[in-house]
Parts: sequence; structure tokens; C-alpha cells
Amino acid sequence: MQKLNFPGYQFRFKNSENKVSIFDRIRKKFIILTPEEWVRQHTIHYLIEEKKYPESLINVEKLIQLNGLNKRYDIIIFNPDGSIFLIVECKSARIKITQKVFDQIARYNLALDSEYLMITNGLEHYYCQMNYTDQQYTFLKNIPDYK
Repeated sequence: MQKLNFPGYQFRFKNSENKVSIFDRIRKKFIILTPEEWVRQHTIHYLIEEKKYPESLINVEKLIQLNGLNKRYDIIIFNPDGSIFLIVECKSARIKITQKVFDQIARYNLALDSEYLMITNGLEHYYCQMNYTDQQYTFLKNIPDYK
């Protein structure tokens, strides 16, 4: 897999029926290793090991309903009170981060009301803080560490 713009992390791999899987420490199971999953697993490790978010507040790949359609978000971090702190959208390193990707996470956020957004393809990372009062967002250099 491609080297990403994250610190180096140790991962567990399994090979079965000529398919490589990577262990997801949040879902507690092996997941088929796709280019997007490679980015997702690096992002999970980054959030836990660098930003110090507890695993218990992280949720990965769950279904949400948007305008009657089923969609699946990549990563959510909850606040201890159950509100949503951060939504992360992960793309394969081959996918350029475009306005279309920002529109996708913005649509998800209409249903989820997150305080922060993160978009990554593993090579580029974008962070935003939402301001619901003024209906705008501010780009940040990074997301805050866990308090």
C-alpha cells in the first residue's frame, strides 16, 4: 500500500483467499484492505495515538439516513455527552479532495451537527470548525487534541 502523510503505525494483517485484511481496532475485526480502508485505518490511529481521543468515543462506518437515502459515514468522534464532536471523511489516496468531497461531508453534517469536520485522502488533510450561528465554517491547521 501507498505511504501516507501520517506517522508510521503498526497494523495487524491477515491473508485469506488471496485477500489481505487489516485489523480495525474500533470495530474489533479484520476488514478487507482497500485503498480507502488504508486511509481510514491510518486516520483512526492518528486520532487515538496523536490526538488522544479515547476509542470508546469513536464510531466507524455506520449508516445514516439523508433525505430518505442510506449513507455511510467513515469516522465519527462523540463528545462524552453523546453529541458529535468530529466527522471524518476518508478517501483513497488516488481521489483528489475537491468541492464535491466537501459537499459530501457537508450533507452528512446536515444530519449530524458536528462541531468539526476532517477530510483526508491520506496525503492531504483538511480541518474545519463549524459556526452554526453565522452558518459558515473556518479552516484550521489541525483539529484540537482530546481535552
